[in-house]
Amino acid sequence: MTTTTASLDTLRGAVRGTVVTPGDPSYDVSRRVYNALHDRRPAVVVHAVDAGDVSAAVLHARENGLPLAVRGGSHSVAGFGTVDDGLVVDLSRMRGVRVDPEARTARAEGGATWGDFNHATHAFGLATTGGVVSTTGVGGLTLGGGMGHLARRCGLSCDNLVAADVVTAEGTLVTCDAERNPDLFWALRGGGGNFGVVTSLAFRLHPVDVIFGGITCYPLDGDVARAWQAMITAAPVELNSILVIALGPEEPFLPERWHGRPICAAFTCFSGPAADDERVLALLDGIGPVVGRFMDRMPYPVINTLFDEQLPPGLYHYWKGNFSRELTEGAIATHMAYGETMPSLESDTALFPIDGACHETGPQDTAFAYRDAVFSHSFGGTWTDPADSELNIAWTRAYDEALRPHTQEGGYVNFMDTDDQDRVRVNYRQNYDRLRTVKRRYDPGNVFRLNQNIAP
Repeated sequence: MTTTTASLDTLRGAVRGTVVTPGDPSYDVSRRVYNALHDRRPAVVVHAVDAGDVSAAVLHARENGLPLAVRGGSHSVAGFGTVDDGLVVDLSRMRGVRVDPEARTARAEGGATWGDFNHATHAFGLATTGGVVSTTGVGGLTLGGGMGHLARRCGLSCDNLVAADVVTAEGTLVTCDAERNPDLFWALRGGGGNFGVVTSLAFRLHPVDVIFGGITCYPLDGDVARAWQAMITAAPVELNSILVIALGPEEPFLPERWHGRPICAAFTCFSGPAADDERVLALLDGIGPVVGRFMDRMPYPVINTLFDEQLPPGLYHYWKGNFSRELTEGAIATHMAYGETMPSLESDTALFPIDGACHETGPQDTAFAYRDAVFSHSFGGTWTDPADSELNIAWTRAYDEALRPHTQEGGYVNFMDTDDQDRVRVNYRQNYDRLRTVKRRYDPGNVFRLNQNIAP
């Protein structure tokens, strides 16, 4: 179906935000998403300013038979924040963050980014686990699980979620937490955008102020990966380190002879006392020969901005992801082989540790099912020229096929692409059937299907 002029007039009268359609001067800007691979043309984009606008947009999509996409921070690598010939609910004007420093909680609107969130909470010396790029949306990252620099110490982002407001497929605003609508609250913590439009999220905060962090670079070598694994699994939870495999960045801290060459890098965040910084450096030195380093004391929000310039909107992305209990010899060999053929400076592999506090939540306590996993593998092509799309996608798929025998069956939903729908059941493992039950209650018509979809 298509939306009519009369129904559009009704929609415009029902929202305080902006309704944008093809032909409007702002249409091309309004339809743009972070991943340039998804160049889609929605019939309507609603820039919502409150939950009432979101409700009106959802009802308009349903009444006019339009596929519905929900856009928060716009970082969905699979492009789920846009759709051809459908309606996009854009939450980017809903970015407020309210902090309660006494209760150590913060409530963020559905369009807030982690940059917004970290800025607001840092004023009180508080933080919670977020992403590693500040422009990532709070909502999308959290609904998929949420990994970041504080995960080993504080758990996943979804483990720190204490309440949420959700506009359902009926256009109704529902609040959920451990007491109210607990089934929906359970499903939101890892179940993705399957259950409604989350218009606000409340989080538990932790005392985190200034951290010791940055990047230490090594040659691309399996021994570096082995030593990193031994180091991080034995480290105190205040120490988080993400192993990155990439081409050497053109940065002052890395000698020019390493620019563009395959490297390993430990992207490290230590939230312990400054007196232990030298011990952290010694641990990093023990991983392998250091060829470049930038490490310093910095406000916690700063470490989430270190990759922002390298990963601006408008690049092309195609990613995959897997979980594992360990880095096996087969996994290390695969990562080294594909590290040697990394297709661009923007591409990378990232191995996130998800042990420590992440294991304090049981496998059925939230929708995030892989509580036995110790590492999350993220890998894929990122490129600047659309002519290189076929090459990068083929490289990523071959990488994925080679790595699968050495990892667990499922992976992190936020690293999946549109061609990973066949993995949804294994990604949710023992929680899949319960998620379907919640889906049938809150969205029996599968209005919210542009996601890693749990069909009712």
